[in-house]
Amino acid sequence: MTTLPARAGRRCHNVLNPLHSTVYFSPDYEKEMARLGLEGWGPAYFASRSAAMGAVGPGAVTAAFYNFSHEAIARHLPAAWSQAAPEEVLAARLRAVDATLRRLLGEDVISSPELAEAARLALRAAEACTRHARPLYAAHADLPVPTEPHLAYWHAATLLREHRGDGHVAALMSLGLDPLEALVSHTATGKGMNPQWVLTTRGWQSADWEAAQERLRARGLLDGDGELTDEGTALRAELEDLTDRLDAAPYEHLGTDGVERLTELGRGYLVTAAAAGAFPEDLLGKG
Repeated sequence: MTTLPARAGRRCHNVLNPLHSTVYFSPDYEKEMARLGLEGWGPAYFASRSAAMGAVGPGAVTAAFYNFSHEAIARHLPAAWSQAAPEEVLAARLRAVDATLRRLLGEDVISSPELAEAARLALRAAEACTRHARPLYAAHADLPVPTEPHLAYWHAATLLREHRGDGHVAALMSLGLDPLEALVSHTATGKGMNPQWVLTTRGWQSADWEAAQERLRARGLLDGDGELTDEGTALRAELEDLTDRLDAAPYEHLGTDGVERLTELGRGYLVTAAAAGAFPEDLLGKG
């Protein structure tokens, strides 16, 4: 088994995951979903991210997504499937990915040998992902790999993102952080979405957020100003370390040199995409 430098897999994930996420902020995605009758952020997101699992209901999606309000999901599923079948949603999402990456990265990058190399490396890492107890990864792993390198790269980034995410949910449950406590404590690190974005996209109310803060304070994890205590900081570090261990296999399979190269390439694509306006300016931070 390859022994990687500390947090090498996490660093690689941290440049792959955001590039996957660019599609959800893309006007190309909004247009493609609207053509199917999925207008608005909620119907489009819940349908497109869960479509790999088939025409599932809100219960399965709540379980797999973890930090979204069940009531918010139930407002859009299963109703979305009366507008478009999962196969149609997946095809529309991939068309949106194609348009988004071409716009953000440019045709020179799209056609470059380096992007084809990144796709090969990411797909090789994904070979070591495992399906058991990882519903979102397992569902996406059953989808065909696109032939074009930029789409194959996005597909592989999606596999690696959902594999880590499924493991992260297991870690959250192991450490006793419920869905909203996970969001509140992540935002308190300064690295998560700001509270307004959480409330808007995850379907929670301000009262829910405040109640989660009180629960974290009662555990000694959050102080009166909404900042993490030393205990809270230690718990978040333990959470990320546990997630790393549950997500080690793909990066160990790829090896030190491969992980370093994939991280280097992925960082360049992410910087380019961000500079092209891939993400809202107010997405991250404590608000």
